[in-house]
Parts: sequence; structure tokens; C-alpha cells
Amino acid sequence: MSDEEANMSTGRKTALSENTLFGMGNPLLDISAVVDKDFLDKFGLKPNDQILAEDKHKALFDEIVKRNKVEYHAGGSTQNSVKIAQWMIQKPHKVATFFGCIGTDHFGKILKKKAEEAHVDAHYYEQNEEPTGTCAACITGDNRSLVANLAAANCYKKEKHLDLDSNWELVKKAKVYYIAGFFLTVSPESIVKVAKHASDNNKIFCMNLSAPFISQFFKEPLMKVMPYVDILFGNETEAATFASVLGFGTDDIAEIAKKTQNLPKENMKRQRVVVFTQGKDDTVATVGEKVTMFPVLDIDQNHIVDTNGAGDAFVGGFLSALIQEHALEECIRAGHYAANVIIRRAGCTFPEKPDYQ
Repeated sequence: MSDEEANMSTGRKTALSENTLFGMGNPLLDISAVVDKDFLDKFGLKPNDQILAEDKHKALFDEIVKRNKVEYHAGGSTQNSVKIAQWMIQKPHKVATFFGCIGTDHFGKILKKKAEEAHVDAHYYEQNEEPTGTCAACITGDNRSLVANLAAANCYKKEKHLDLDSNWELVKKAKVYYIAGFFLTVSPESIVKVAKHASDNNKIFCMNLSAPFISQFFKEPLMKVMPYVDILFGNETEAATFASVLGFGTDDIAEIAKKTQNLPKENMKRQRVVVFTQGKDDTVATVGEKVTMFPVLDIDQNHIVDTNGAGDAFVGGFLSALIQEHALEECIRAGHYAANVIIRRAGCTFPEKPDYQ
């Protein structure tokens, strides 16, 4: 079957080629377990949060692996999203590229194997000074508290990896770029280099607010990248924190989306799009001059296994439609579908094929 026919059969406007979507971030191995409130209290965790591990959390990692039902999944926010985008697209393989840093250890091997199984073209910077990063996902009911021990992920070096000709060629091949805000704590200079390339070449650069602590403690690097951001994702908590840090003077989510859309922008050929998810409530998005609400798919509470990865999955679904040049409404619909699949399963995992029309 010709490319043309293949595209007609999948309803695609354009033939997708390898490395169309580029992601860069912290590759982490998720260690998830169901815990109780005492466990959260012991380590001073909120039921639904994302934080970076401090010394006081070292024991948490030792303890969580001793729990009876521990699951290990390849994780890391950006890596999750590009994997889901690849899963939604199915063929060709390696539509998505991923860069990040891992260790030369057992967990690193698992991450490489998992990326390969997901058909993502992962090019890791491998170093042996730090072990592969991990993320403890402490599940209580519908909530998940994430504690990330970046370790190797924190060792990504622009000049040792991104700047190499063979790697930069892969960056240039892409049409859409996605980097979660989490990477601002690791290599803001890498983000700016990629974002500038996208902006200068009228390609699409997407970013995520990722967690309240990013806006609070990494505001400066975040705002350095913001002029290059064509599409900004976030959830309701992250949006509220971002608004308060920037002094927007409102906690109305539609208003926050509008004010965020109007922040200074480099490439004026593309109006910034802001998309805020709110769990089971409507997703809020700027559509031209308006702010529109998009209801999520209904789900019976009893079908929710854990919400870890829901936000990443939403972005992954969204990106899968975006690289096929679909309209914003369709991108959001694909995002809602992917998130709905992920919350029915443990971790950011998915069935063999999507059942998406």
C-alpha cells in the first residue's frame, strides 16, 4: 500500500516520518506502590504532589521497594509523553525521538529496553558517575505523590550530547518539540537552544508547567524560555501557582489562560495556545481570542486504578494529533482519550494498541 493509501486509511493529512516529534527530559524508572497515610506523614508528603527528593527521603526509596506489590515502570514525564504519542500513532516506529541522561547500570538497561519496546528513538547520554534516576510513586486511592531522585538525569550536558552533530541533526529533523518544565532544573541552556531553533524555523515548541515548585523556584529559567513557547500545558494547581508567582491577581483559570497566552512571544507567526487540564473537570484552552472548556470523558470512579501519568498521557495524546496537523479540538480529544486509558492502569502503561477513532 502506498503512503497515500496508508494515510487515507488512518485519516492522516500528512505522511509521518521518523523523528518528527522531539522530546528531551529526565528519564526515570518509576517505582510505584500503594501506601497508607502514615507512610505519607512519615516522609512529610502531600497525597497529590510532585517533589524532588531531599536527604530526608533517602529512606523512602529503601522502604518503598520492600512493600509487597511494587511495580517498576519506565517513567519520567517527557519520556512518558513521547511514548504515548508513539503508541497512539503506532506506525511508523521512531516518529518520536527522546534525549536524556541515564547511568550505566541495571535500571539504565531497563529504561533502554522499555524505550525500544515502545518504538521510541531514544538517544541517552550515558555516564557512570551517578546511577539512573528513579521516581517513587506513592499511591493512596486516586492520589499519587511523586518523589523524584534525579541522580543521573541531573547530569545531562548540552556540550556532551545535544551539541554533537549527530544528535543535533535529529533535533533539526523534528517539526514539533516537547520538553516538560521538570528539565528546567537540569539543563535550561539545552531547552533554550532547542526552543530558539523551533522559533527561528517556525516549528512548534511545547512546554509544561509540570509542578508548582517549577514556577516557585525556577521562575527565572522558565520565563527565559516562555517567549519561545507555542503551546503551554499545565494542570489547575500549576496554573494557580504560576499566576500567583507572576502576580496575575486572579485565580480564575480561564483568566489565567488568557493572561498566559498574552505573555511576550518571539515568533509572532503562531499565537500561543494555553491548555490547562483539571482532573475530572473540563480542560481549559485558548482558542484564538476565546477561552473554551472541553469536557473530559466520563469514567466510573471504580475504574480508576491510579492517576499517575494522566497528565503525561494527555500531552502524549495531544502531541500525536498535533504532529498529524489536526485542529486544536482534535488534539484535545486525543489527549482526553489517552489520559482516560492510562488512569485505568497502574503507572503510565498502556494496552498493546489504542482503540481510538
